[in-house]
Order: sequence, then C-alpha cells, then structure tokens
Amino acid sequence: MPETITLASAVDGFEFTAVHAQAQGARKGGVVVIQEIFGLDQYVLADVERWSARGFEVLAPSIFDRAERGYVAEHEPAAFPVGIGHVQSIGVEKMLSDIQACIDALTERGPVFAVGYCLGGSLVWLAASRLQGLAAGSAYYGSMIAANAEATLAAPVLVHLGRKDAHIPADEVKAKVEAAHPDVPVHIYENSGHGFNNDGRPDSDLADAELARARTLAFFEAHGAA
Repeated sequence: MPETITLASAVDGFEFTAVHAQAQGARKGGVVVIQEIFGLDQYVLADVERWSARGFEVLAPSIFDRAERGYVAEHEPAAFPVGIGHVQSIGVEKMLSDIQACIDALTERGPVFAVGYCLGGSLVWLAASRLQGLAAGSAYYGSMIAANAEATLAAPVLVHLGRKDAHIPADEVKAKVEAAHPDVPVHIYENSGHGFNNDGRPDSDLADAELARARTLAFFEAHGAA
C-alpha cells in the first residue's frame, strides 16, 4: 500500500512529500515516477501501483511542493497556466534537486530508474544529463527534450512520443534526438496523442500505452533491473 513520506533536498534542505510504495515480490530496483503539470493525480498514483506490482520500489515526488504543497489539478485548460506558473517559479534546477533526493533515497538498495510524463518526461531527460546515480530513464512526450537534445547523457534514456500529439512535433523531436544521440531509442506511437500513458484519457490508446510500458520495463531490465 503506498504511503506518503517526507524527503529533503541535499542542495538547500527543502522538505517535500513523496508517494512511496514497496516492491511487490522480488525487488528489481527502484523507480522514480515524475509527474505531469497536474501534480500527484490519479494517473501518477496508478503508475506508482503499476511499477510496484512489477517489482520496483517506487518514489513519486511532489515536485510542486516548493510552490504549492499537495497541488493536484484536473486535466482541463484552466490547470495549464497554473502548472506552468509553478514550473517557472520553482525552476528546473530545484525540481532536479528533489529528484536527486529520491534517487539517493533508493540507491543503497539497488539500481535506480526514472520514468516521467510531459513535464516529468523533460525532467527525466535532464536528470539523465545532470544527476548522479541514475541507471536508466524513460521519457514520455517531454516538451523540453528537443531544446536539450544535444545534452551529454550520463545515463541511457528511452523516449516515447505520440503521433497525434498537438503540443510536441514527434518527427522533429525524434530527428533532433537521433542526430545528437544515435543510440537513444525514440518510439512514435501512431494512435496516440499527448498524455497517452493516462488510461482512459481522450489521447490514450491502450495498446500503445501497454507497448510503451513493456518497452520501458525491457529497457530497465537491460540496464540492471533484475
């Protein structure tokens, strides 16, 4: 059963909450699940349960705690400016410092992986470039990936994009990533738009979502999950 715990950034000591779930069955490693701009909503919690069921200890940090503790919003247009405002007021570096705290909390018990969606997908890409102790990452439809495509990666990353994504041009992102990192797998899912990991959402195709999850699990297993 997931629980809420408190962690602290090693950079500035800021305390933030995170949803924590133990691995079910034999522990394969740790996974940091990184939210969209809507906070730790039902879809993030479902993903925490999903990774726990696959044998991973999971931490999902509430990365907007620095702006508004416990922030959760519905997936509707009015939530976008609020979430974007939180991103801008906190800044990428502080969000990454909280993700680093999650990696550090898991690393003594085995390899640590990260999976993120939308904002979280961007942060996974940046974490693979800037943070320590990450075994591998899976980045879903992150808007900052293209602008940071040439970043030097310290950890392997897998990228997932939706063909019907109205916010992120899949072919452009794929071309930029592959030009800078020919070894990074970039998958485009033809039947899906933005947020397709969120089962039941209009842009979600269940077959695409399950394929992306299977690819992510295989990628993590290829990089140390056992």
